[in-house]
Amino acid sequence: MQARVAEAPIEELEADALVLAFSEEASRPESPQTGPTPWEALDEACGGLITRTLASRAFTGKANRCVAVPTDGHDTGKARFTDLVLVGLGPAGDIDLETWRRSIASATRTSRARGAHSLVIGAGTASAVANLEELAAAATEAARLTTYRYTAYKPIKDATELEAITVATVGDASSDPASLASLTEAVDQARIIADATCWARELINTPPNDKRPPQLANAAAKMAAECGLECEILDEPAIEALGMNALLAVGRGSSVEPRLVVLQHRGRNADGQPTALVGKGITFDTGGISLKPPAKMDEMKADMSGAAAVLATMRAVAQLDLPTTVVGVVPMAENMPSADAYRPGDIIRALNGKTIEVLNTDAEGRLVLADALAYTVERFQPRAMVDLATLTGACVVALGETVAGLMSDHDHLATDLLAASHRTGDTIWRLPLFDVYQDLIDSKVADIKNTGGRYAGALTAGKFLQNFVGDTPWAHLDIAGPAYLDKGSGYRTRGGTGFGVRLLVDWLKSSS
Repeated sequence: MQARVAEAPIEELEADALVLAFSEEASRPESPQTGPTPWEALDEACGGLITRTLASRAFTGKANRCVAVPTDGHDTGKARFTDLVLVGLGPAGDIDLETWRRSIASATRTSRARGAHSLVIGAGTASAVANLEELAAAATEAARLTTYRYTAYKPIKDATELEAITVATVGDASSDPASLASLTEAVDQARIIADATCWARELINTPPNDKRPPQLANAAAKMAAECGLECEILDEPAIEALGMNALLAVGRGSSVEPRLVVLQHRGRNADGQPTALVGKGITFDTGGISLKPPAKMDEMKADMSGAAAVLATMRAVAQLDLPTTVVGVVPMAENMPSADAYRPGDIIRALNGKTIEVLNTDAEGRLVLADALAYTVERFQPRAMVDLATLTGACVVALGETVAGLMSDHDHLATDLLAASHRTGDTIWRLPLFDVYQDLIDSKVADIKNTGGRYAGALTAGKFLQNFVGDTPWAHLDIAGPAYLDKGSGYRTRGGTGFGVRLLVDWLKSSS
């Protein structure tokens, strides 16, 4: 999908649909506008169609509710569009950037359903929500993410593809060259980030027979070559030589070997410590000998969503050419039952020397992350490190399917990630890492055990990982809830969501 900023006044543009967003108050006769409105010239060019639609009973202004009006029979002046699509933002006092993003997603779906291949999105009607650059970027993200579909095995017949969006200011701002350049940069960056998020979705939705560890590692290498990232792929002998016995143990039950992928982006400010991202890459999770129930096991193709988020973030980092140095470390394995699979009762010595008693082979994600975290700390000594993983069902029970859990031993890092979450709509919530949770994973026969039992499951998993980060400022994101959806919502389509990509890129940009 192409995305650009209008260089001409919005009333002179051509598209299949013109999208404008308004609050509930805009539709109320008892709340008349005082003075000229930002859309006055546009409304005049449309023969008053905007004002009439706002005043109609059809438009309520409720969040995400759309009214589409064909322009046939209306004098639209210089403007050439087939449909006028008005979408509600809800009460003016409740509107934020995420409200705007979701409303544009709703308008995009409505427009596509009516056959639109091109959209003009007017940003000025919501200028009280955020600055124009933020609105333009959020609109671009929403439109791009809403149009994603996984079609590798079943193309959608007769589907309308959204080919282009144009973000236009409502008013005179577009005539200012400096403003135009700033808006163009915001839209270009948003398209790169949204494309990366869709690529993460593509990886997650790929069936597990097409993304076993060697295949997923090759996909990462291909992306790295295209984007200019340094890439290393460690095979089983190299992993064994390093002493990454936890990763090896999980991968042992599969007929294919595990992999460790290391990507590096050397920014312009390459001096000093890098920022590190680590993603869980279990390409399919049967639970191993502690076999999962069959219901929904097919969705365990998404157990590499943390890996997808890290790989896609590295893609965006390279394409944006961020000034900071970033490394991405992704352990990949398939957790399968076999005659050689690791067992409950096994004791494993991880890379950093910690011994782990295995009580449940379905708690495998923390094992592959343990070695990857210790490896990242030892090799790169990062200034900060964030891992992402579909780690625990307990986190889904606690926070639901739309919010990820944040655990961190570093308040400043946690605050920065929460701020990025608020800006992007990739919602996270901080959970505690109290010392008492360490008591729950202490083992009588090893240093720690890989599960703490029924209670505080997400928190004991986070505490387990903390044993492998040393003194490095570190945060863990348990994305088990929002990483994969049975039913789409807003701009998050059904299946893999790419959760975490926009959050991480925003955080990296703001800390560059």
